[in-house]
Amino acid sequence: MEAIIFVGLQASGKSSFYKERLFDTHIRINLDMLRTRHRERLLLQFCIETRQPFVVDNTNPTQRDRARYIAAAKAASFRVAGYYFQSNIGDRVVRNNAREGARRIPPVGIYATAKKLQLPSFTEGFDVLYYVRMDGTGGFTVEEWAEPTSAEPGI
Repeated sequence: MEAIIFVGLQASGKSSFYKERLFDTHIRINLDMLRTRHRERLLLQFCIETRQPFVVDNTNPTQRDRARYIAAAKAASFRVAGYYFQSNIGDRVVRNNAREGARRIPPVGIYATAKKLQLPSFTEGFDVLYYVRMDGTGGFTVEEWAEPTSAEPGI
């Protein structure tokens, strides 16, 4: 069974990527949709107990944010994959501004997430890591992870 943890700024394409590539195979755990941590924990527990593949589609900017999902998945012998959505803050603000209704967040939220964003690492317990980029045509490019030697440009 597989647990996937998304990491990335708001408006970086996480939910679109899920819908395009994982909708048919993985349950989506998303705090915006579930609205409370209690509901999120219940759905996570359900996926673990029923051995259902799942995706945590939140920003998950810090190691601490990701640790709860990784620990639960590892304890149940799930393979844990991380998908880091590369992004430039300015581009994310522009994309966010094009959103409608509740999907649009105040730009300060994007800046706040960027400020605390920690790149994922294999030391957290990931079995595999990927970089994901929007390709400019509505699709995505996925590449295998290479541990960075310095901070990512554009963040």
